[in-house]
Amino acid sequence: MKIEIRTVVNGRDLEVAVKTNQTALGVFGDDLSLRGSVEGCGVGVCGSCTVLVEGRPVSSCLVLATNIEGKQVTTIEGLAVGDELDPVQQAFLEHQAFQCGYCTPGMIMATKALLSSNPRPTEEEVRDYL
Repeated sequence: MKIEIRTVVNGRDLEVAVKTNQTALGVFGDDLSLRGSVEGCGVGVCGSCTVLVEGRPVSSCLVLATNIEGKQVTTIEGLAVGDELDPVQQAFLEHQAFQCGYCTPGMIMATKALLSSNPRPTEEEVRDYL
């Protein structure tokens, strides 16, 4: 069974038909072709699927699509403006802050959330948060 939900993803008002047991991550990849967030562990621990819902970081592999109804969602694809990277994306690039790259979108989204709530975190705060 599918139901219609309305949400705002990366600034776009959307109406999407979702299965009642479908995750937000599934909607992003399968229905919206936003593949920057990826499933790593499937249990909300690794952070690879992190997106911002109402500005707060969430593991989109754990959030049901019905729970993003009426909410503002930002995925990694929504950070850059045209060809201009978000400052966090640019910093990751300039400082080569990548491992294999698989979790990088989630790390960028988590960093974006941290800096929104604490613009000048200490190294210890960053380590704890991430």
